[in-house]
Amino acid sequence: MLEESFSEVYTKFKLHFYQEVFSRFQNREASLTAVETFCMEIIQALKEPTINEFAAFVHISSPNAAYKVNSLIQKGYVEKIRSDQDRREYHLRPTQKYMNYYNISSQYMRQVMKRIQNRFTPDEARQLDRMLQVVGEELMPEVDLKSCGDLFAEPDQT
Repeated sequence: MLEESFSEVYTKFKLHFYQEVFSRFQNREASLTAVETFCMEIIQALKEPTINEFAAFVHISSPNAAYKVNSLIQKGYVEKIRSDQDRREYHLRPTQKYMNYYNISSQYMRQVMKRIQNRFTPDEARQLDRMLQVVGEELMPEVDLKSCGDLFAEPDQT
């Protein structure tokens, strides 16, 4: 039961995301390929990784990652930000263009979170939050975002 329920929720999030991506292709708003869309989702999730951190996370070579990132830069979806700590290093940041047109999954997630808060008691919502934190931090060691550096730090918006 638990496995089926979780699988259904996970599948619905994925399918909603795919519906939105493909509707943008139909409306001619999209200028990203499917692979580029996945790259953007990863860059956003990693919170301003370097090209090498991005490459390591997706298990591709640095030159291959640089090629993909340069395409995203040319299309206006990513910008390179010089590191304050090491001036030779650059971090990848999604541009406002990406945030405006492709922040699909976040909008839907916020909508579902509002529905959860309306449907469940505050205690039930806190319990769900606690359980999801345990799942994310302890039960999914295969996806270690922290191994790419301090990627959970909030990006400086100044």
